[in-house]
Amino acid sequence: MENQFTSLLHRGDINMALSLMTNDSQRAAEALREYNPACHAINQRQDKPIFDKNGHLKRWVKRWKLPIDYPRYINEIALVFIYGRPVIWRQSSKGTDEAFERFSRLIQRLHFNAKIRECKRLAGAETQAVMLFHPYRNKQGLADCRLRVLAQSKGDDIYTAWDHFGCLHAFAWGYKTLNQVGQTVRHIDFFTDQRIFHCIALEEGWKVMEENNIIGKIPVVVFQQEKEWAGVEALIEREEYIASRNADTNDYFSDPMLILDADIIKNMPDKNDENKTLIKRGGSSEAAASYLTWDNAPENKQKEIEWLQNHILSKTFTPNIDFDNMKSLSNVSGKALKQLMVLADIKAARHKELHDELLDRFASICIALIANVLDVSLKPQCDKLVITHEFQPPFDD
Repeated sequence: MENQFTSLLHRGDINMALSLMTNDSQRAAEALREYNPACHAINQRQDKPIFDKNGHLKRWVKRWKLPIDYPRYINEIALVFIYGRPVIWRQSSKGTDEAFERFSRLIQRLHFNAKIRECKRLAGAETQAVMLFHPYRNKQGLADCRLRVLAQSKGDDIYTAWDHFGCLHAFAWGYKTLNQVGQTVRHIDFFTDQRIFHCIALEEGWKVMEENNIIGKIPVVVFQQEKEWAGVEALIEREEYIASRNADTNDYFSDPMLILDADIIKNMPDKNDENKTLIKRGGSSEAAASYLTWDNAPENKQKEIEWLQNHILSKTFTPNIDFDNMKSLSNVSGKALKQLMVLADIKAARHKELHDELLDRFASICIALIANVLDVSLKPQCDKLVITHEFQPPFDD
């Protein structure tokens, strides 16, 4: 695979190299549309035109569009239950104290805890995010490293090539910059274990610059998953529709209408009039004047909303954490509270199956970075260094 990429990139055949890789931009774009409340289907509702008896347009009646931000809520709860508290790193090897201490300083320097949360949040929202290590020389001329999070929502194009065992063989990052005259320039950087190719799109073709990969590993950790609200899209859309229709109905019926007895109906109130008055035929033994009010909404609508809310949260393994629920749990023990959060624990445990491997890869890249770039004097210790990790529960005891 690497020889094939190298051959294509040496020839400047960038498009052919990209065709050998996987790009999930379409799936990410669809997830981002659902994640953004402004892009929900309910926003396509049109206001209703009102015509007079001659067919002339009198005005437009507002129809409410009420998107509900379930995806963001579900995603944040999933994030808290896996990375709400920092990952604990431990040394499992002997005689590697200096290398482990250098590793501990490196992850602080890279702001790992913030970056891992950002990566998990983006992956949950758009199905994919990437941690990219970028070694460089700082102002003092010393080897240093940055950690950048890549995602489609940040303007990055992500390409991956995996073998049938799920091992990453190649990675490509597409991005755009502005040149000195303000023109947009497209870049594609290809990474393999041994080489890095920086490709720049020019009018006459691609300019390819090649360098050794001094880390010795593809310097990325790729986060891929289903969107956190997968499976309940139709339920969310239905609740948004009911809520919006109910808002329209409330506008129509919320104001009381005055009823007056009369021999004939002298006027009919308009739908959007305030202080409506309806004059009805006489002959009633009731009071000459009364108010017509809307006492309650149909119960089946309320039951359906409750059913939707329950299934949206339960089918995404998301506990219903709001002020009213928490207020009623003031005297509940910690053990009982944990049982109430069992859905989120189940989901976090499922995520950890993947994130265990991702964290191992992160540690492996950091060790290679220290041994080959940042402090080569520690290479003998790095070759023996074994680092393990442990997830913490989201809440203190």
